[in-house]
Amino acid sequence: MPARDAALAIGDGRISITPIPAKALAVKVTPRGGLAVLGLTLTESVFVERGGSWSESGPTAPGAFSLEPFPSPTLVRVSIHGGPQAAPELLAEERITVWYTAPTAIRMLMKAGTDLVRAHAYPSLRFLASVGEPLNPEAVLWGCEAFSMPFHDNWWQTETGGIMIANYAAVDIKPGSMGLPLPGIEAAIIRRSDDGGGEVVAEPDVVGELALRRGWPSMFRGYLNNEAKYRSCFIGEWYLSGDLAKRDADGYYWFVGRGDDVIKAAGHLISPFEVESALLTHPAVAQAGVIGVPDPVAGAAVKAFVELKPGVTGDAALRRDLLAHARRRLGAAIAPRDIAFVDSLPRTRSGKIMRRVLRARELGLPEGDLSTLEGGA
Repeated sequence: MPARDAALAIGDGRISITPIPAKALAVKVTPRGGLAVLGLTLTESVFVERGGSWSESGPTAPGAFSLEPFPSPTLVRVSIHGGPQAAPELLAEERITVWYTAPTAIRMLMKAGTDLVRAHAYPSLRFLASVGEPLNPEAVLWGCEAFSMPFHDNWWQTETGGIMIANYAAVDIKPGSMGLPLPGIEAAIIRRSDDGGGEVVAEPDVVGELALRRGWPSMFRGYLNNEAKYRSCFIGEWYLSGDLAKRDADGYYWFVGRGDDVIKAAGHLISPFEVESALLTHPAVAQAGVIGVPDPVAGAAVKAFVELKPGVTGDAALRRDLLAHARRRLGAAIAPRDIAFVDSLPRTRSGKIMRRVLRARELGLPEGDLSTLEGGA
């Protein structure tokens, strides 16, 4: 590979279990102001953003593949299909300074083992961050073990246009927390009322809807052809995100779940993320997805779907052990009633577990739009 003086290499966190057929690729600025992508192979694709829309080029044969001319700035995202070793290799060889990845990619590295990461040196790496879905506390701390630095979780939405809440470098990390509002951003927990209004919750550790005071510079201006939906997102000066969260006494925000993901069982509001995080503390578990299923007495019961680490057999004894482990961590009212072992969980191409697909498959309901599902089915 040539020198990287003007090279840019970006992986989007997509990892599969097929061998990577060539070294990582480079993206360089051409004399005409375009971009040339070097070393593409048949299993890689390049996604190029032009004016807010993405287009895909590739897969292509190995060799140089020029994309020009391009306006500035242009973001090129490269999908690397390789084993878990692809990410550490890219971080080391390309001297990446900031790695912003998805929780699924982190958990897959955890599943592969710390030795895989420690086999490389990362002299340029100075910051690790995660996005796409909440990052469980164990993954935050695993960053310290594997990379000698923690992963920093944060929160934002397409509607917000940028990160709003984060464990940024200047503050202490609380593993499992989204962090603190960025300077200039005013966040709050809102309790909706039956008359369509809402009130700001001042007390700490109360679950409500995460809201932002309108007027931040990157705030969205509407939904295409749906003005009514846009207006419904606001109560007075507050944008309501649809995410349930709580704020602790130190001002840190903690994700509970999407309003339609939270499980209401026997009077309890149960966060799927909390149950998944508890299961991930078991040494046999690689990934977990949690949904609510109908229960004639409690209204809903918690069911977990679990991917196991390599070499672990999902049998009745392990199921009993996991159920007991969850009860010890969470208590009987919140712990799952049932656990199913699966080869893989449905997730988006960015790594987010698709709980609605788990729910549809469990209940025999239509699965809906699967265009963002990894693998397309």
